[in-house]
Amino acid sequence: MPYWRLFYHITWGTKHRLPLIENSWEDDLYGYLWGKTDALGCIPHAIIGVVDHVHIVISIPPKFAVAEVIGKLKGASSHHVNQTILGEKNFYWQAEYGVMTFSERHLSTVVAYVQNQKKHHAEEWLWPILESRSIGAPSDKSPG
Repeated sequence: MPYWRLFYHITWGTKHRLPLIENSWEDDLYGYLWGKTDALGCIPHAIIGVVDHVHIVISIPPKFAVAEVIGKLKGASSHHVNQTILGEKNFYWQAEYGVMTFSERHLSTVVAYVQNQKKHHAEEWLWPILESRSIGAPSDKSPG
């Protein structure tokens, strides 16, 4: 078995960045994404979001293409929301996503940033590099 230590911060938004993720079922969505990530053989470190996008901190084994994992997570989670939570097909992710790599020494910092998404967005205290421009980051204000 090969030794690997790969860390990714992934972000993607809802279609047209509409505020589709509701408080009443967001924990179900994030829990589903966590389970799917684990089932794919990846290591989830943090999965949180706000009404129009999610952040995932994950370790992906080198045997998988990052785009393949993202595609599976997006597809399975939108299907789950439509079939299990909403009961109709009206939840979609946008096609784009953002992905950044980082070193293991930054893992706790990136996880803490993701775990505090609601606070960061409420205070517009965002790290633009982690709020992927491909999903239309709502603010360019950054901490420190």
